Amino acid sequence: MTRITRRTLLGTGVAAAGVGLLSACSGGGPSHSSHSGESAPTADYLTPDAKEIATAEKLRKPGPERRFKLTAVETQLVLDGGRTVRSWAYGDELPGREVRVTAGDTLALTLANNLPQATSIHWHGLALRNDMDGVPGLTQRDIKAGGSFDYRFAVSHPGTYWLHPHSGMQQDRGLYAPLIVEDPQEPLKYDKEWVIVLDDWVDGVDGSTPDAVLAELGKGMDMGMGGMDHGGHSGGAQDHNMSNMSMTTTPKSSSPSGPSRMLMGAMSTALGGDAGDVGYPYYLINGRTPENPQTFTAKPGDRIRLRFINAGADTAFRIALGGHQFTVTHTDGFPAEHKQADALLLGMGERLDALVTAGSGAFPLTALAEGKNRTALAVLRTGDGAAPTASVRPKELDGKLIHGGQLKAAEGVRLGSRRPDRTIELKLTGSMMKYDWAVNGKKYDPAQRYPVRSGERVRLAFVNNTAMWHPVHLHGHTYALAGGGARKDTSIVLPGKRLEVDFDADNPGLWMLHCHNAYHAESGMKTVLGYLK
Repeated sequence: MTRITRRTLLGTGVAAAGVGLLSACSGGGPSHSSHSGESAPTADYLTPDAKEIATAEKLRKPGPERRFKLTAVETQLVLDGGRTVRSWAYGDELPGREVRVTAGDTLALTLANNLPQATSIHWHGLALRNDMDGVPGLTQRDIKAGGSFDYRFAVSHPGTYWLHPHSGMQQDRGLYAPLIVEDPQEPLKYDKEWVIVLDDWVDGVDGSTPDAVLAELGKGMDMGMGGMDHGGHSGGAQDHNMSNMSMTTTPKSSSPSGPSRMLMGAMSTALGGDAGDVGYPYYLINGRTPENPQTFTAKPGDRIRLRFINAGADTAFRIALGGHQFTVTHTDGFPAEHKQADALLLGMGERLDALVTAGSGAFPLTALAEGKNRTALAVLRTGDGAAPTASVRPKELDGKLIHGGQLKAAEGVRLGSRRPDRTIELKLTGSMMKYDWAVNGKKYDPAQRYPVRSGERVRLAFVNNTAMWHPVHLHGHTYALAGGGARKDTSIVLPGKRLEVDFDADNPGLWMLHCHNAYHAESGMKTVLGYLK
């Protein structure tokens, strides 16, 4: 097995990831206008091996080392009592085994790649050193088949995070795991904790693979479908349960890569219209289908911390716990002013933490695939009672709905008031018709960067010029929503809307920014923020 360490990776020219590999130039000098663009030669940017990255890591004061090992393998996964699929996963588990550390620790994890193709790990939501961010061709070289890589970095902030590859469509297989960073001075009081990972699943079902689904979507919408607009829907708001609409797909024939998975008619008022591109055969909670749900046991009166992670590729989830109300406490790892909710809306890549006080009995935790009229299910059991069935729809799904964009940051994590030094406008462009998703009309090219300087307050203006919603994720930073809004790293941007967020440029390097719909991102809706020397 080939072992690639950070030292050998950099020594053999990871600057290939930052300089030689990405040597194309991208324009003139930096701009501070609202249309600040990719405007400096790549040689003017800090690369992942720059001394500034090591200096920033020292400032995090790396603490005791916590060691882990993951092996990415092709394996047989059991989704329910009667369905097994061949897929890729970390070990034989879905999700992968939880990685849990304490804020202040140094996380040291070796990834062994036993897959038939190259891979990597991105540590979603962490402000970590740039050369550990796990984006091949930008911050590290691919971990080739049969090779391994040693990730090692300080973990400075507590919260709910997760890890997944940043290589092609691998995230839409079974390659993901929760990453929980405990607070050594945890202010919340609770008796139990339940980590809940949501997913949409297609790999290995009737011959389907995420790559085949991407290839189908990439052909664009069937022009023969009368009355369809460029967003792939026929207009008109539809409530989340789609009670008057059956789910359909385009009438394409089956192929060796499985039946058509292109989704038509998935509508959600909460998401501003078109809810998604892919009709999945399964929706999962902690790797289980509704026919064989996970059961979490507690005692009546227990206060339970729920950590929700949406690891799906094309699905927002509306989540409710029958007979209970949530007290939302965190979004994307950062504390928020507590807010009561009957149901939660979670886009891909987002996380929400909530507290519940358990009643007596057996209760459905239902995650409705927003706009797709299918559900995932788990069970909270504290006493006797019949187990909820797969068809259950708790009334709380139609109650007070909260998403991360509606929350306010807790006082201790609010971003201080400051005029932005630089505003970067990022138009989300493309359509279902052509499947030409991009940022500012340009498909991803790692040589094209939007410049920032260390010490600046940077405003990002996401402008959604498409007919679909996009969950936009920034690597290596946590930003603040306007007006004292929540601290986040992934936000839903609705069609036709503008969302402005601010962050302090305090983590040097090259950082990807992209839509966390895996199909949109892989089609081109991603770009790079780069720190200037």
